[in-house]
Amino acid sequence: MHRVVVTGLGCVTPIGSSIDEFRSALFSGTSGIAPFPPFAEAPGPTQGLRFTQSAAIPSFDPDQHLASGVIAATNRTAQLAIVAARQAAQQAQLLQHHAPGDIAILLGCSTGGRSSEETETARLYTRDARVHPLTVIRTMASAGASYVSIDLGVTGPVLNLSTACASATHAIGMAFHMVRSGMVQAAIAGGHEAPLTFGFLRAWDSMRVVSPTQCRPFSADRDGMTLGEGAAMLTLETLASAQARNAPIFAEIVGFGMSADATHITQPNPTGAATAIRKALADASLEPAQIDYINAHGTGTLANDSVEAAAIHQVFGDRAPHIPVTSTKSLHGHSIGASGALEALATILALHHHQLPATAGVTTLDPSLNLDVVLGHARPATPKFAISNSLAFGGLNAVLAFRAT
Repeated sequence: MHRVVVTGLGCVTPIGSSIDEFRSALFSGTSGIAPFPPFAEAPGPTQGLRFTQSAAIPSFDPDQHLASGVIAATNRTAQLAIVAARQAAQQAQLLQHHAPGDIAILLGCSTGGRSSEETETARLYTRDARVHPLTVIRTMASAGASYVSIDLGVTGPVLNLSTACASATHAIGMAFHMVRSGMVQAAIAGGHEAPLTFGFLRAWDSMRVVSPTQCRPFSADRDGMTLGEGAAMLTLETLASAQARNAPIFAEIVGFGMSADATHITQPNPTGAATAIRKALADASLEPAQIDYINAHGTGTLANDSVEAAAIHQVFGDRAPHIPVTSTKSLHGHSIGASGALEALATILALHHHQLPATAGVTTLDPSLNLDVVLGHARPATPKFAISNSLAFGGLNAVLAFRAT
């Protein structure tokens, strides 16, 4: 069993399209949540939505990164994946030190090419127009993983995982196990999502879980999530390989846990979340007393934040009120299948730079949760071990455990 470390990072997000930009916004508390522009197909200025904000990437131009043929064949979500994966691979010099067949690509994407699907469906149903011949490859959720493998020339295992909001965390965890076991020597793992279409927003609005104001995780007056988009990627390889070539090491992944609530499709269960945390700790051979920081799923909904807090108390007992907790969704929004990758990236940067990002937007901390939520400004700290939680619809839970290096 090999020790597994992170040697490359990449991202395209609402708070930065490079690691330097993301890190600066993360620790300064600069939010990427902003009013979204009117949709062309919307019926009026209110667009029929209860909310007017999202976390969109402000200035992504695929022409600056990709060939015209790739742009024509891909949806925005796959384009984000390619650019973020390039960053992670280049920083780690992945292809210079590992054979293409010894590298895996495991990505999380839940919604696929949503804008392509909605555009072609509207053309079909309103005008009986011919559907574009590239619609299938633009809309399939696995397109991002395939295009990353093509772009990098990776010929090892290539997988997409679609487990709602836990997709990217499952992908990183499975990649970690593959590298740890020796099945592959290295991996690109993460997630990508670009779901901010009119139909997608209307569907979520119907569930009444999106904030009409702004995501405020763990706040007493929290009223829902803020939807977002983005991509984040990690390069994983063995510690021995990284040390042999003096590669940069940002953190070590030490454990991964999964569970299913098996109770309700949308209402989370604290026992299921607690089980995933315990399994991650067991996989890492850690005791609860060793965890110094928790990057929470923290969606800002009444149900999620209460259930996640209860799970933390189940696992950590008397220490639960004293472990610093952050939800970075208050900055970059909830990017569905990519969210676990953005949060894993935030956790790694917190460990590497000895700062815990603050949870933005909180007016008054909900006292019933009894948690040490980091508020106001980034908190200087030197955590040794941290976990990052993802608690998805369907009762699908995934937790990663990290060690500072």
